[in-house]
Amino acid sequence: MAKSDQDHWDDKYRRGQGEYPPSLPERFVPFADMFRARTSGIELACGAGAVTVWLAQQGVQMAAYDISPVAVAAATELAEKHGVADRATFCVADLDGGLPDGDRVDLIVCNLFRDARLDQAVMARLRPGGMLAVAALSEVGAVPGRFRVAEGALVSAFAALQPVASHEADGVAWLVATKSG
Repeated sequence: MAKSDQDHWDDKYRRGQGEYPPSLPERFVPFADMFRARTSGIELACGAGAVTVWLAQQGVQMAAYDISPVAVAAATELAEKHGVADRATFCVADLDGGLPDGDRVDLIVCNLFRDARLDQAVMARLRPGGMLAVAALSEVGAVPGRFRVAEGALVSAFAALQPVASHEADGVAWLVATKSG
């Protein structure tokens, strides 16, 4: 991302409305047991860390990345406050440069973030049996826009994975899928 994008997100998190409690996004709550069954994961565009900290509380060893140093600092503080700093590592990363290096994992979460240039790397990073949970702004139920995916784009992009569930409505598309193996 450009420096202006980083500044935008830093400003957003500086103006944030306090701490975000550890939690899964509502769309993924029905799959909570599937998340808990994982041992290692990464979250892309983790923001203030609510999802990563929740996963770490469930015993998942997490690495999380965001463009905003302000968000990463808040996420690190959240992990420390909830006693999971040993299972949740947060790093500043510009995902325009690609997926950060690392081992294959059981879980990848991308909540309200998607960069199609990362799709192949995301699937390659999953271990056999691993799970992807991705949500993106969608044109379905909303006007088209620069950051909105077209109808069916997530299912199509991740067709090499086995879908568990997907949904598109009200401007959001999401997919939960697993990698065979």
